[in-house]
Amino acid sequence: MSDRVAKAAELHKKGYNCAQAVACAYCDLFGAEEKEVFRLMEGFGLGMGDMKCTCGAVSGAIALAGIKNSDAQLEAPKTKGATYKIAKQLTAAFREKNQSVICADLKGVETGEMLRSCPGCIEDACRIVEEYLVD
Repeated sequence: MSDRVAKAAELHKKGYNCAQAVACAYCDLFGAEEKEVFRLMEGFGLGMGDMKCTCGAVSGAIALAGIKNSDAQLEAPKTKGATYKIAKQLTAAFREKNQSVICADLKGVETGEMLRSCPGCIEDACRIVEEYLVD
């Protein structure tokens, strides 16, 4: 397990939600402040604000794609399409590994059959971040 995957696991144990754990474990690599990323990702836990929609770990990975790839040109952004493409790749990789990116599905809310635990989702999202975003 890489140091960053282990860091994300520790952050989650410390009380960070899944989105915060993934995004904060890597944010410094892309020039973002952990405190700001922590604040930004706070509402993405439990499948986007406890709606059990998109997995928080996936949301954290996608946030990192934006942090890394965005040109931050507020008047005329040019990187949006490329960032969407990266987000789609991250999401597809996670779905391929876990059958879904939906928190409720992953937790087996309706089926009673858990596909992946939160710690497992965090680990998978981190490994995907390392494959697609970390040089």
